Amino acid sequence: MLDITCLNYSDAGFYQQLDDVLAWDASIDGDISTIVADILADVKKRGDAAVIEYTNKFDRMSLSQASEFELDKAQLQQALDSIDAEQRAALETAAQRIHAYAQHQKMESWSYTEDDGTVLGQSVTAMDRVGLYVPGGKAAYPSSVLMNAIPAKVAGVPELIMVVPTPDGETNNLVLAAAAIAGVDRVFTLGGAQAVAALAYGTQTVPKVDIITGPGNSFVAMAKRMVFGVVGIDMIAGPSEILVVCDGKTNPDWIAMDLFSQAEHDEEAQSILVCPDDGFIEQVKQSIERLLEEMPRKDIIKTSLQDRAAIISVADMEQAIEVANHIAPEHLELSIDNAEQWAKKVRHAGAIFMGRYTAEALGDYCAGPNHVLPTSGTARFSSPLGVYDFQKRTSLIGCSAQGASTLGRTASILARGEGLTAHALSAEYRINDK
Repeated sequence: MLDITCLNYSDAGFYQQLDDVLAWDASIDGDISTIVADILADVKKRGDAAVIEYTNKFDRMSLSQASEFELDKAQLQQALDSIDAEQRAALETAAQRIHAYAQHQKMESWSYTEDDGTVLGQSVTAMDRVGLYVPGGKAAYPSSVLMNAIPAKVAGVPELIMVVPTPDGETNNLVLAAAAIAGVDRVFTLGGAQAVAALAYGTQTVPKVDIITGPGNSFVAMAKRMVFGVVGIDMIAGPSEILVVCDGKTNPDWIAMDLFSQAEHDEEAQSILVCPDDGFIEQVKQSIERLLEEMPRKDIIKTSLQDRAAIISVADMEQAIEVANHIAPEHLELSIDNAEQWAKKVRHAGAIFMGRYTAEALGDYCAGPNHVLPTSGTARFSSPLGVYDFQKRTSLIGCSAQGASTLGRTASILARGEGLTAHALSAEYRINDK
């Protein structure tokens, strides 16, 4: 039997035990930090030459000039044409659904005019250029291309730059096909910290972007952390996680597989079940034992479940939702009756999957909402990636003569209270005492 951590809400010290289970060591190896800092500095200084050097070293390439690491639109179209019809249809369906959902997220400019003629408002504009990091090598995530690129395009971003490593020169046709469908403008076969540096600082060939989004390994995550402030980033993501709240009325095999769906990502992924039915919990455990043997990635799943999973017994749904809000999970499945009503009590979650038929996997690929979600409890203050991440808000202020006179008096008092005389005089010059 797998040794999965079991907790009970009624136990003394429950929340401390839960926090111990949730704890994830987000510390980055000091060597990684040093290596990444050196790469960033080198790319910033030497541009393309440094990028070529690191790419040849880490991805076992033999590039001699920068023009070799850019793919043209014809190559993207060729990749799209080369995949089978079923895969193409699936990518296009997912893209259409993501696009339709993203349309609802667009922010619009607004303004209003006060009685004295003063105009106040907000101008919403898209970023000029966005960088998308896509993992390569063993990992191939065409879904990530769609999830990152399409909201940026809906936001109105005129230029989307994608970087994707191609170790040993091997490209992934599904990833490139997704780039073609999503309307990616330029693709560079670069990865690692050197790709992040190229996007952040710009090189002779790779243009500087305004924000970098997309997942990567620990080197990529550290590079994104270090360039934040020079450019924007989407988030520093931890391991993937799922919390399933079940009332005991769903097929236990479904619940076991939903837990597997996150555990198979990697050994640090976290799968948690919260349930008020101890008999059903035993059924799920049996399903886990039986179904695990069928999984191609069973070793990864097994390690993930034994090291980081938890099964939590509660008395009722009120306690279950209380636990869910404490965890603030990336993915929250409500496999229960009246899921939509219970969802209204959830304050913290990256995405909520309502009802027994709503597998989290649907959200990963084609439901429509973005699969780039806050992890490690950051759903308490963070949101999913969306169109709004690629739009900026600019305040608009336009004073009439009367408005400037009225506001000037208030501003003058506050400015002099802060000892800022020039501020006060600037406002006072526009006061009309007549």
